[in-house]
Amino acid sequence: MLRSRYIDTGKVRFVFREFPLDIKAAAASMLARCIAKDDSEKYLGAVEILFKQQERLMAQTKDTLIFIGKLNGMSEQDVEACEKDQALLDKLAADQRYALDTLKVDSTPTFFVNGETAEGRDVVRGAGREADAAVEAVKRFRAKWMPIRVRKTRQNKRPRLWL
Repeated sequence: MLRSRYIDTGKVRFVFREFPLDIKAAAASMLARCIAKDDSEKYLGAVEILFKQQERLMAQTKDTLIFIGKLNGMSEQDVEACEKDQALLDKLAADQRYALDTLKVDSTPTFFVNGETAEGRDVVRGAGREADAAVEAVKRFRAKWMPIRVRKTRQNKRPRLWL
C-alpha cells in the first residue's frame, strides 16, 4: 500500500540502502547488485526473493545464492564471480561506512522521514500518516512560495510531480 500510494505516485522518494550485518548478508547484497545490473526493479525483485529465502540463506548460504542466481539467469560461475568481486565488496563497504558515519545508522531497519531518523519495524505502521502530513506540508509550502514543476522521466515518459 505504501508503495502504490506514495512512491509510485511520486509523492515520496524511496531510497533503499543495504546495511549488511554479517558476511552472509553482504554476499546476498552483492548477488542482488549483480542480478540487477543497475535496474532498480530487478534489484528490488532480487532483494524480495532473498528475504523470502532468508532462513535457507542462513543455513545453506552458497547453495541458496546459486539457486537465486539461477532463478535470475546466472550460471554457478557467474554467482561465484559476483561473490569474489572485490570492487563490488569495496562499494558495499563504502555505502555502509556512509550510513554509519554520515547518516548515523546503527540498527536495521532505519527510516528517514523529512530527514529525521526513525528506527524499527513499527515505523511502517505510522508511515502513511507521516507521509500524508509531509506531502501536505510540502504542497502548502510550494503553493505559497514555489511553482510546481512537472518533469518527464526518461523511463516512462509520463509527467511526474516532484515535491
